[in-house]
Amino acid sequence: MLAVAPGPDNLYVLSQSALHGWRTGVAITLGLCTGLVVHVAAVALGIAAVLKTSALMFTALKLLGAAYLLYLAWQAFRAGGAQLTIERQPRQALAALYLRGIVMNVTNPKVAIFFLAFLPQFVDPARGPAGWQLLALGGVFMLTALVIFCSIAWGAARLGGWLHRSPRAVVAINRLTGSIFVLLAGRLLLTEN
Repeated sequence: MLAVAPGPDNLYVLSQSALHGWRTGVAITLGLCTGLVVHVAAVALGIAAVLKTSALMFTALKLLGAAYLLYLAWQAFRAGGAQLTIERQPRQALAALYLRGIVMNVTNPKVAIFFLAFLPQFVDPARGPAGWQLLALGGVFMLTALVIFCSIAWGAARLGGWLHRSPRAVVAINRLTGSIFVLLAGRLLLTEN
């Protein structure tokens, strides 16, 4: 349910897959899941606890994340009704989208705090070292997110044919995506540790 709930990650996968095809969505998804590896490892190693207790670190990551969301919003607004390239994405473009997914996920302090608050609830000291359990639980979450986000990418890409015939729809989706990123950046800036 957590991966299905609307958030910046799945909304970005949805909009980009609808505009540019499933390969784009899968590249972003793989980047997002790679970013989750960083958060899970941070929780398992106790680094996220430092983020939760250090107002300076939390604020720095929050500002970085909001700035990145605003950058993505600017790109979406600037894209307007650009010609769709659904059939093929160049290898470099997919690599850039993969990196964008990593940056989006890693710079979101809410994800780190979520993992810090969520995963430890399921650790059972009787089942062995907590670090290994946290890594296993994080792996299950990543696999679930991968399946759900790839499903979103595939489903949204099916809309691509309709979008290819409707430049106005492309403009509307780009504006909606940009607006969502501005709102999410604002919400992130108002988040307290």
